[in-house]
Amino acid sequence: MADYWCMATADHRLTAGTAAFQFSGFRLYQIARFCIVFCTEMQSVAVGWQVYEITHRPLDLGLTGLAQFLPGVVLFLLAGHVADRFDRRNLLTMCYVGFAVSSALLLVVALKAEYLHRAGSVAPIFAILCLVGAVRSFSMPASRALLPQLVPEEQFQGAVAWNSSIFQFATILGPAMGGVLYAFFRGPAAVYVTALSAGTIAVLTTLRIKVQSAPRVREPFSLKTVFAGFRYIWQHKLVFGSISLDLFAVLLGGAVALLPVYAKEILVTGPWGLGLLRSAPGIGAAVMALLIAYKPIRRRAGATMLWCVAGFGVFTIVFGLSRNIILSMISLFFVGAADMVSVVVRGVLIQIETPDEMRGRVNAVDMIFIGASNELGEFESGLAAQWFGAVPAVVLGGIGAIVVTVLWAWMFPQLRRADSLSRVGPANAAKPT
Repeated sequence: MADYWCMATADHRLTAGTAAFQFSGFRLYQIARFCIVFCTEMQSVAVGWQVYEITHRPLDLGLTGLAQFLPGVVLFLLAGHVADRFDRRNLLTMCYVGFAVSSALLLVVALKAEYLHRAGSVAPIFAILCLVGAVRSFSMPASRALLPQLVPEEQFQGAVAWNSSIFQFATILGPAMGGVLYAFFRGPAAVYVTALSAGTIAVLTTLRIKVQSAPRVREPFSLKTVFAGFRYIWQHKLVFGSISLDLFAVLLGGAVALLPVYAKEILVTGPWGLGLLRSAPGIGAAVMALLIAYKPIRRRAGATMLWCVAGFGVFTIVFGLSRNIILSMISLFFVGAADMVSVVVRGVLIQIETPDEMRGRVNAVDMIFIGASNELGEFESGLAAQWFGAVPAVVLGGIGAIVVTVLWAWMFPQLRRADSLSRVGPANAAKPT
């Protein structure tokens, strides 16, 4: 298997920044991932606008996030174990089929509402979002655990940065396209048709991926093996500190769920404005990911992460107070850029330090942290906006993110003092083969 990596290196003389793309599995993986993120992001804009038009309640925007988060809470232990026991490429393909089916169901709901000439109920939408959450609970650990099998370890930080960058490109184009299509066609149906097409491409592309790795040992299903991911993260305080920092900072400081309120009532734009606002954090994150791909973080990684999370809180406050769409987009740009640093640091630490045979379970636990910070954060933002108003909710969330950063710098000195992102874990940690 070592010959495979050597041959690929000899055949492709690429720069250090783009070296991961010499491997066909990595290229196909990124095409499929771009399509599926594009699919889910563009339909999230349509769902948010559609739900808010039906109910006019910020709380319901938060419930869209909660509907996607709760299935993961129930299924993440099973999902992680499945990702470690079965072929990850086949599992990921099945998940992408599930996303495409979800888009088709949302299209049916939208067409029914158009046919009946009424807004309809949000109940079917929430039910489909629960399906999306269930599919995501299996796709995330499978997808993240598959990535280290596609490139050698020396290319992995660049692969993580490109993985994040392409993800962000999809989060830029997806919401913008969703907003434009929603406005142009005066409804969500065209958005869901496009999302269904992107999901189908993702399925077909994933089927072509050939994974170059040795067979994994299948551990028996037991409470000990199921909870192995929790034990690993708890024992590695550097990993635990980085994951939990991102959890609480984004949980408190997330403002994405309230963007329909800002677009419609505070900044006074339409669906096109919502699409631009949703894209701005992705642009900032993509720019930062490209910078990291070409100039990896080699020193003071922990301190850099802490400063950037604090910056995430500061720019969240600026966005919350803004009444100008340009300033709002600039603030969201820096929110995304700051958040991307923690994404790359956390991603490299988890994947490099975790043995391949338990990457699915560790990534499933990390998925819950991510889901709590994103989907549960959306619910927290919607609930806070319902109680205090949208602007106070966002500003208080940004302040909370700064406070969390200060506390974590004190509680996790290992994170504050972390220097490089090279391997610091056990000697038998897995390497791509």
